[in-house]
Amino acid sequence: MSDKRDISIEIIEFNEKVKFIVKGINPTIANTIRRAILTEVPTMAIDYAVIIENTSVLYDEILLHRLSFIPLKTDLESYKLPEKCECGGSGCSNCQVRLYLEVEAEEGSLLVTSSHLVPEDGRTFPAKENIPIVKLEKGQKVILEAYARLGLGKEKAKWQPVAACAYKYFPIIEVNEQNCSLCEDCIERCPRKTLALVDNKIVLKNPLECSLCKECEKACPEGAIKVKYDDSCFIFKFENLGALPSDVIVEKALEAIVEKALELKRLLSSK
Repeated sequence: MSDKRDISIEIIEFNEKVKFIVKGINPTIANTIRRAILTEVPTMAIDYAVIIENTSVLYDEILLHRLSFIPLKTDLESYKLPEKCECGGSGCSNCQVRLYLEVEAEEGSLLVTSSHLVPEDGRTFPAKENIPIVKLEKGQKVILEAYARLGLGKEKAKWQPVAACAYKYFPIIEVNEQNCSLCEDCIERCPRKTLALVDNKIVLKNPLECSLCKECEKACPEGAIKVKYDDSCFIFKFENLGALPSDVIVEKALEAIVEKALELKRLLSSK
């Protein structure tokens, strides 16, 4: 028997911090979406650099490591993944972009930030301008050429488009009103303060904040409250690093899932 469900999505927050509810899926699909957001969305990141001069306190390797984790604005229409590029991944204007950094502390100490990075294409700027790179003292300088390319989070974390991505079951609180004495111990014990007394009833006022810790259940002396969850409804959260718009991140993740499913279907049908 086929398992067909009506899937619905409710957007709670959709900017740098994203929160939405998906109903009608199972835990396997939920985890697939989470993993695709983390690992299957292409973004730009600095892959290597030519250090021309570095008299700062940081070794070249540490400087490059810091540069590589600066999120870069990504133009998916202009660049290709190296393995899909005509150059075969050797590096060309279709799959990589060069950024310049030339800073000298002439008059006193100077904090070098992501705003000092200048992209050759005029588009691949850092997503944030105030990310610290290194502090220079008077007379110190850094001159380098950095090369950024598209990559996937499954290769290295620097290509992940989000800082974190997680989901949890949608909580359900059941209260046996006959046994409930309205002592409010469960309300006091809840670490997220998600419960409230409304019209002489214990209700879950903010299900999005419930962590399913069951502290309210443990606190009830009459055992009148039970914490459960809906295994077909999930609350997703992620924090966008700024390389791509949030809707593009979700769209590209879903496209990757569909592409892999079609490829599996093609392989199976060829047997």
